[in-house]
Amino acid sequence: MNSYQNLKILQNLYRLKVTGYNYTDPIDMNESSPDISADNPENLKRQIQTCHLCDFSKSRSQSMSGFGSLEAPVMFIDHIVSQMEDETNSYFCGRSGEMLKNMIQNVLELPLQEIFYTHTIKCKPLDIRSSYESEWLSCRAYLFAQIEQIRPKVIVTLGPEAFANVTGTTAEEFEKVRGHVVEFKKNKLVPIYHPAFILRNPNLKKVVFNDLKTIKSCL
Repeated sequence: MNSYQNLKILQNLYRLKVTGYNYTDPIDMNESSPDISADNPENLKRQIQTCHLCDFSKSRSQSMSGFGSLEAPVMFIDHIVSQMEDETNSYFCGRSGEMLKNMIQNVLELPLQEIFYTHTIKCKPLDIRSSYESEWLSCRAYLFAQIEQIRPKVIVTLGPEAFANVTGTTAEEFEKVRGHVVEFKKNKLVPIYHPAFILRNPNLKKVVFNDLKTIKSCL
């Protein structure tokens, strides 16, 4: 735990003590976003790689800033770093990674080096749970700086969790707009199913193929 977190706890405890409370409210340790700028790509990458704003810094092998071109026309945004990605320090891992590569190369007809692929949360989680809201609060400034830096023609979010984080809505909204072009921060955004979900539901391959054609029309 760093000094800022300690100070925050002490301030809260002293405030409660002087007002007569004998319990503490929950404290969100990760509510602050880093002060960053999108002007310098190397500085941003370095900040992500050395980030210790949340407890995921204790469970990761490394923080993964992203893969690809800073001039990419399309930016793919996943939710969290997988264990395999963390262990190998590589992207497009496993069967879902291979499917994503095929989607990019064979349907969008783009070399991998010409896209940009990253995550809303840049580190492997400590544990698997339904929500990583606190960690997202720490990480979101990094992602939005990357979007500002790259200025892609189209953003593609993979799955409902990534869509909810990026747009500030809920995962339930995902099905309403999946496959459609959504205006987001002067960018076009298209939410699609995550490759891992497609692997579990192969009947959706045709649906995703049509969604990819929508993405291609935006390029």
